[in-house]
Amino acid sequence: MENLESIVAVKAAFPGDGVIAQLGGIIGSFGNRGLILSSRTAKTSVLDRFFKDFEGKGVGQGATQTEIIMEVFGGECCEGELMRLADIVKRNSIDVLAGVGGGKAIDTAKIVADRAGIPVIIVPTIASTDAPCSGCAVIYSQGGVFESVYYQKMNPQVVLVDTNVIANAPARFLVAGMGDALATWFEARSCAKSHSMNECGGYSTLAALNLAKLCYDTILKYGMDAKTANENRVVTYALQYVVEANTLLSGIGFESSGLASAHSIHNGLSALEETHSYYHGEKVAFGLLAGLHLTGADVAEMDEVYSFCVQIGLPTTFKEIGLANVDRDRLMKAAIKACDPKEGIHHESCTITPEKVLNAMIAANEKGNLAKHRGA
Repeated sequence: MENLESIVAVKAAFPGDGVIAQLGGIIGSFGNRGLILSSRTAKTSVLDRFFKDFEGKGVGQGATQTEIIMEVFGGECCEGELMRLADIVKRNSIDVLAGVGGGKAIDTAKIVADRAGIPVIIVPTIASTDAPCSGCAVIYSQGGVFESVYYQKMNPQVVLVDTNVIANAPARFLVAGMGDALATWFEARSCAKSHSMNECGGYSTLAALNLAKLCYDTILKYGMDAKTANENRVVTYALQYVVEANTLLSGIGFESSGLASAHSIHNGLSALEETHSYYHGEKVAFGLLAGLHLTGADVAEMDEVYSFCVQIGLPTTFKEIGLANVDRDRLMKAAIKACDPKEGIHHESCTITPEKVLNAMIAANEKGNLAKHRGA
């Protein structure tokens, strides 16, 4: 009877609301020695609130109890941080790892767990990227410059998303997640058109392409309402749908179909220090706009994307990603990095050169200024 009452209670609640309370039990189901890697903000605003006196105590019953320790993420998914955490895992005989926080904390947890050969549980406290569900992660330098993509042997074992936690995070994170997800359909379409490999080493499917398109349609339809809900710290269906698009639909879409110009231009922009204080999805959104110019996208389609970006608050100009006074030489540095032979920008059907990318970024900025002036 107790189990039935619990099931009824779960069904009566708003889906996803409060599921973070399950974290301890989920960790216990995977191992005897758990490590929670948490961003500093997630620890103080989420974990300390939900799991007082959690650390060091057993989770589970009897002989199956799991001891859990916590570690604060150092702030950058770089080799130095990965080595530091690998040592902690080894010294404490950790056999299950949970990553709690934003994209870089999550990516770090995925890589550390993969290298150690242990399960990883992902608990995003913001919906700012599609990192939670994917089987790959991005490694940066200590200074925040993109270095490489790391591919895990498998995707996370569990992705635990509490929509109440997301609703209480700053809305800028959700908007940035929409910027990241916004590119999913366009990059998936480019990869399908050029018959390029996806992030798993295979090729896209109708299922993947349709999920990528659903991601785009969902963001356009529910984006503004989701942002409003987030700003008011309430959970609504619109917020749920956009959280799903930002994490699951975008994650499956990019991984199963592939990346193209938007993310490569983001990677190029990471070479310019002025952009480092801006979020991944914000720079991806600008990368998407530049990519639309680069590939000669339909004008009506381009206008639709610009209009959404202006309305939702995503960057459409250099100024909005810290590059108000950038000159052509520095932009060329970003363009060259975006055109690295290993970059997904070469999945576009057209011939790619740094000069074309530079021109596309400038064109994106000019149209962005015009769109903002007109209110899109």
